[in-house]
Amino acid sequence: MYTGTPQGDIVGLSDKIVAALDGFVREPDSRNVEYTTAPLCCYDRLLCALLRPRRQLRQYLESLGNYTLIPGSTLSLGGSDRFYRSDPHNPYHSYIEQTYGTNVVTASVHINVGISDPELLMRACRLIRVEAPLYLALSASSPFLEGKPTGYHSTRWQVFPQTPTHVPLFESHSHFINWTEEQLQAGTMLNVRHLWSSVRPNGNRRPYDLNRLELRICDLVSDPIALLSIMALLEARLTQLLEEPALDPLEISKLPASGRSDDLIALTHANEAAVAKSSLNAQLQHWQDGRKISARDWIEEIYQEVWPVAKKHGFSCFLSPVKKILREGNRAQQWLQLQAIGLDSRQILVQGIQAMAEQEKELEDKLCQLMAA
Repeated sequence: MYTGTPQGDIVGLSDKIVAALDGFVREPDSRNVEYTTAPLCCYDRLLCALLRPRRQLRQYLESLGNYTLIPGSTLSLGGSDRFYRSDPHNPYHSYIEQTYGTNVVTASVHINVGISDPELLMRACRLIRVEAPLYLALSASSPFLEGKPTGYHSTRWQVFPQTPTHVPLFESHSHFINWTEEQLQAGTMLNVRHLWSSVRPNGNRRPYDLNRLELRICDLVSDPIALLSIMALLEARLTQLLEEPALDPLEISKLPASGRSDDLIALTHANEAAVAKSSLNAQLQHWQDGRKISARDWIEEIYQEVWPVAKKHGFSCFLSPVKKILREGNRAQQWLQLQAIGLDSRQILVQGIQAMAEQEKELEDKLCQLMAA
């Protein structure tokens, strides 16, 4: 998340935050800071695990001065002309600054789902990779850069350097191991963390010891209820895959078998680009048969498929807010609607800052205090 002033100006404070608070880690640029929730299965507990570090961080920011947390996934009002190093002596950070500049100074949410069987994990990564644009469509929150609309709903994903440039659909765990070793040898990846794609297998000793799927495409979703609904959609889809193992793009896609993997990657890249521009309104190609479908309609289709799964497993109430996002639009669309009626980007961001703080307090007071009792 970004830190800054209540007027929406982003200020780098991560070196101070990381030194003072447990559980926060620095990014290469000091203007955003990262925290991780514990691997929880219960959505009620996860809601509070999302909120409590933010409340703690807010209190600390107030002790430093008039600082707050800022929604959105890009440097909305300015500052993209230079890099503010959080750790000037870190050689990996030097490489990132010199190679990518401020294109990587974004805020986002990475969603991890535990899957211990490596072959099942690869199948899950294949399915979610080709559907990752849908999760971006729900989460898009970066329509502004340098105080102006960019023409994209997710400016973050439009500029973010996906590295290496071509990441295949991994056919097996051994395929992933061999491919990673080749990239490291060729220098297209500097280390095992230097795999920046929409979805990646993750674990304690990549690429050998894996235990989770990481969805990396989402813009920052500052509304915890909306974030948990996106998480619930992902969990329900993966649970459906467990029950229907044939739900695998390499098995059931009707694209020509000879070049299916490359065709699916090309189709997915095109879908990601379309969603970065128009999010829920984007016209996409379905991985199963290449048919044209809007992101909104595709999400609706999957929602209807997985609702019984979520209901059976007891988390359908956390899935249902997806319908609200489809109905009212994601954060980027809501902000662009405000701009259309005459508000400028600073006014919109200030409103968003205030609304985020108020929602956090309300959820903490109503739900997390109750759970603690």
